[in-house]
Amino acid sequence: MDERLKQLSNTIVNYSVKVSENDRVLIQYESSMCNPLVKCLIKDIYKNKGIPFVKLLDNEISSLILENADSKVIDEMVKMKTYEVDNFDCFIRICYTENEFEDKNVTSSVRKELGSKSREIDDIRINQRRWVLLNYPSLIDAYKAKMKYDDFYNYSLDVMNVDYQSMNEKIKPLKDLMEKTDKVRIVGPDTDITFSIKGMPAIPCCGTANIPDGELYTAPIKESVNGVITYNTPSPYHGNTFSNIRLEFKDGQIVNCSCDQQEEKLKEIFDTDEGARYIGEFSLGFNPMITKPMGDILYDEKIMGSLHFTPGRCYEDCDNGNVSSIHWDLVLIQTEEFGGGEIYFDDVLIRKDGKFVLDELKELN
Repeated sequence: MDERLKQLSNTIVNYSVKVSENDRVLIQYESSMCNPLVKCLIKDIYKNKGIPFVKLLDNEISSLILENADSKVIDEMVKMKTYEVDNFDCFIRICYTENEFEDKNVTSSVRKELGSKSREIDDIRINQRRWVLLNYPSLIDAYKAKMKYDDFYNYSLDVMNVDYQSMNEKIKPLKDLMEKTDKVRIVGPDTDITFSIKGMPAIPCCGTANIPDGELYTAPIKESVNGVITYNTPSPYHGNTFSNIRLEFKDGQIVNCSCDQQEEKLKEIFDTDEGARYIGEFSLGFNPMITKPMGDILYDEKIMGSLHFTPGRCYEDCDNGNVSSIHWDLVLIQTEEFGGGEIYFDDVLIRKDGKFVLDELKELN
């Protein structure tokens, strides 16, 4: 047993979801390849006198069900989601990438209906339950990262096991500054966008919901966003991958969108519902061990020197009033290698080319 798996399990059980006596914990995982970690988690949950349950998922089978789903099937799916939220205290979701395009044939109408009908129960799960999401390293992940599998396995475990408690301390000056800020301006190649975050809380993400982690998020005042932003990382969503997404905003709403390919698919996503054309999250990424994109949002949104500006649903703990069944984290890397850029808080430069320039923030570099 890799000692780093034991360390990761300990972090998840005792830090991320804080399992205590009699907590009912649902571990959902996508391949038996994840068994080494699942076994560690079960042992640690028992040590805390919690009650572990497991659910092995198969994306090929799940996609087949969705491809043929009608309203009756969708209603039963929502009932199952409701049962889980009503009967479990903690959720640990372990993804394992085998084929990101498995659900490519699921229609937008099915996605829209399922998203709409499950929105309320999903909000409860996200905002009122303890949960954590992570990826177990797979061959496909190694391929996307352009690394040998052994090298990627070692890299991913090292990235997931960063010192989150130390990170949580280093983030405090940025949190304080963000919560005092009104106007934000982001500038870069084909990007010049402004918005207000006045009065909005800033929420640290240091290993309590995502692993790997390393971001601080808030949300713009819903109708304050104006300008253009162009994202420079591959953006997978529902079996499609989009490149060079460019969004133009007027009074908070996406009024024009484009990308290199599949532009009609892109427009479909933003037509899912009214909230899909407004922003629900603005976040800065700073995991020191993640420096390049690999087409996996769980890693890419934490890239040192990145930001994500997210169309769709806001989080309850940073509520700007935007309601949607989508939440799509689109990433812009601003390091010099990826074209550079600046972020201003109330007309003061706080980050240039991915590095914080204010003395009180430099520890995050």
